[in-house]
Amino acid sequence: MNKEGILEGLLFAVGDEGLTLSQIEDILSIDTDTAKELLLSLKSRYEDDKYGIQISFLGNSFKLTTKKEHKEYYQKLIENPETNTLSQAALETLAIVAYNEPLTVQGVDEIRGVNSRDIIRRLVAKGFLKEVGKSELIGRPTLYATTRDFLDYFGLSSKEQLPKFEEIKKNDELLETNLYDSKYKENS
Repeated sequence: MNKEGILEGLLFAVGDEGLTLSQIEDILSIDTDTAKELLLSLKSRYEDDKYGIQISFLGNSFKLTTKKEHKEYYQKLIENPETNTLSQAALETLAIVAYNEPLTVQGVDEIRGVNSRDIIRRLVAKGFLKEVGKSELIGRPTLYATTRDFLDYFGLSSKEQLPKFEEIKKNDELLETNLYDSKYKENS
């Protein structure tokens, strides 16, 4: 089995979290020297110009990152209207932050039930969320809030124009009732 390929897949799968050297050793059941050899082999392969990613050591973890020399293209991607649509996950995250701001990534994760770090990073890059301070929680995580661009994108002049939570809940209940009472019948 090609452990270098497995390591590459693992680094891709964990995304921004990255993997520590000890995690790599544990997951692949290898010793420290072998883990370092695999990392160095991948790192040297990615140094070739034909690759757009690299291995970086950030925050005590090894991560796949994009190359800085391609930054202008990543910026174009973010600014391109065709790629600037919002996924369902991004819309959920924006709604959670808008109704609960300021909020940490962990706060969003608790409400959504899944890791939202990448989505928040993309929403910051698109200008819909911004860092507004540090929480008093352990580790002082960053607090996020919506921006003027968020309001503009959704055609709002202020957050007060957001639908009230009670109205949303009432509309959802009405929709459920209408679907239940509809004349639609399944074919048996």
